[in-house]
Amino acid sequence: MDKFVVHGGVPLKGEVRLSGAKNVALKTIVASLLTDDEITIDNVPDIIDVRLMLELLGTLGVKSHFSGNHVRLIRNSLRNYEVPLEVGARLRTTTLVLGPLLSRFGSALVPNPGGCRIGARPIDRHIDALRQMGARITYNSRDGFFHGQADSLHGTVIRFPKNTHTGTESIILAAVLAKGQTVIENAAAEVEVDDLIEFLNGMGARIVRTKPREIKIDGVTRLHGTSYRLMSDRNEEVTLAVAAALTGGTVTVTGSVHRTLMAFLNPFRDAGGRYSAGGDTATYSVSRNLRPQDIITAPHPGFMTDWQGPWAVLMTRAAGLSTIHEAVFESRFSYVPELQKMGADVSFFQPEVRDPEKFYNFNMRDHDGMSPQAVRIKGPTRLHDAVLMMHDLRAGATLLLAALTAPGKSYVHGIEHIDRGYENIEKKLQALGGRIIRVPEEAI
Repeated sequence: MDKFVVHGGVPLKGEVRLSGAKNVALKTIVASLLTDDEITIDNVPDIIDVRLMLELLGTLGVKSHFSGNHVRLIRNSLRNYEVPLEVGARLRTTTLVLGPLLSRFGSALVPNPGGCRIGARPIDRHIDALRQMGARITYNSRDGFFHGQADSLHGTVIRFPKNTHTGTESIILAAVLAKGQTVIENAAAEVEVDDLIEFLNGMGARIVRTKPREIKIDGVTRLHGTSYRLMSDRNEEVTLAVAAALTGGTVTVTGSVHRTLMAFLNPFRDAGGRYSAGGDTATYSVSRNLRPQDIITAPHPGFMTDWQGPWAVLMTRAAGLSTIHEAVFESRFSYVPELQKMGADVSFFQPEVRDPEKFYNFNMRDHDGMSPQAVRIKGPTRLHDAVLMMHDLRAGATLLLAALTAPGKSYVHGIEHIDRGYENIEKKLQALGGRIIRVPEEAI
């Protein structure tokens, strides 16, 4: 275990290249189960989750070579359909292999997924969808595994009751080799899903987004190998934009995907943030005074749930009262007590919602009925140094941003969470002038 030691209060300035999108990399790696041909993927972020997914695929017969953000994948003669518990339980996206395994082998044995504890992940949505395609899937609470069987998967019309990014991708991966046509209604509209679709079509799949929230997949009998370059990570770009604004610096990112960030850039500009963009480059800074904003998270094209933590830190610098209403997950404010340690004036409240079941994207039965879904942030507040603990990936980025803006020396523990999704984050911040070092937990 390592920790970060951060000397905050230094403006970040300079240029940095974005890493590839974590939320595409994991799914394209899983797609190697769908062919015996070689796949090569460029711009793959070297993060813990990617390493874990490659390890998982290795147990299923996929050999990989990962060097310099380039991955080569090819299946060997092993025909295994069981994911070991000690590997699969560490990844939230483990169940993505269910569809490909059922397509290729007719069997799958996959442990209940792990990853960030940010609320009850609606895994039931894509399990139910796979059943509609002809799979027989049961969950055994005694061994912690999903047990799947399928004589063959067939196309059907699947309508998700609520938006599910992972569920949409899971059914796409299952449907490309299924018999007939699969139609996904109320499909996730995230650009990462479209990047996966482009990748799979390069393998010979027949996938079309016919409407903003409808995807049609005509099953094929075989997929072939391909070479592909992943899009950049939108969450990393937002994190760096907020870092520039918080520290009063100017940060230029290359590999920018700013055209997909309008749900962030519009309130960022309204709050006093500045940005200029052209081609694959964007530069972020801030005006002298930040203004408060009210945010409600939503599936794409709305304000992403992954952005609300960093946004909360930004609003501690705004003069007035800001609010953040989390509508996607039922538990995503683990960073709030840590910000309060640093002097932030943040308090919970529950907005009045006329129809909670319709308004919130999570299953209301998973909500305890007591935990508030929103926070008020009063600013401007001068944060101070503290000893902080990360509890999940995006909360980790939030606390790192807070430490960067707070004068003095802060200690940030639990950084294995941020290593799951950010590649060499401290090296990128160091290149921008950030005073941050990684040290072993036992170091003083």
